[in-house]
Amino acid sequence: MLDAIFSSPLFSLSLTLCAYLIGVKINKLAKRSWVNPLLIALIIVLAVLFLFDISYSTYMIGGGIINLFLVPITALLAISIYRERENVKKYFLPILIGTLIGSLVSTISAIVLSNILGISDVIKFSLFPKCVTTPIAIALSENLGGIAGIAACSVMINGIMGNILAPVLIKLPKITSTIAKGAAIGTTSHALGTSKAIELGEDIGAISSISLSFSGLITMVISLFFL
Repeated sequence: MLDAIFSSPLFSLSLTLCAYLIGVKINKLAKRSWVNPLLIALIIVLAVLFLFDISYSTYMIGGGIINLFLVPITALLAISIYRERENVKKYFLPILIGTLIGSLVSTISAIVLSNILGISDVIKFSLFPKCVTTPIAIALSENLGGIAGIAACSVMINGIMGNILAPVLIKLPKITSTIAKGAAIGTTSHALGTSKAIELGEDIGAISSISLSFSGLITMVISLFFL
């Protein structure tokens, strides 16, 4: 009976939606940025899967439907880019250079740390695209011989941390430039970070959106050296 319920796509969809709504409610009550709805939802979903011994493949029967929305949602970020297109044109070169440096640091650090720690190539190339959006990360990791599930997980963790920490980290070095703020967030924490950037300001969100796109393209080019 339970196996039939868990195998239903409606179970995964309902579990994920309910977990997120609970996370939103807790976030509103706590009124703290680190009490992140996505993180809470992740913990709830993992707890349910562990408690009832539900496999990842079973969960993804319905969870895969949610993945279908990743690409169109990412594409919608272009709206904020269009609204701030004058700033994007004006600061195109600084955004590109900043994103290039950020992408190089992200990918090279993953490779170097993996080598130092003696991590296998399979895991190494699963972590390689951790700072780009999920569809690109999955495709890159598979092409390099990594595991899509680990890549998706690393992207999710990276994005959640960026969503939580971005408002704090951009204040520590006393960064005042909206261009620098947006480029830093978009390059390092993809769509989840960009959603927080939009909350910080439409202009920051626009720069973060285009940095997200640049980061994906640059990371794909870097990956060619490992094929």
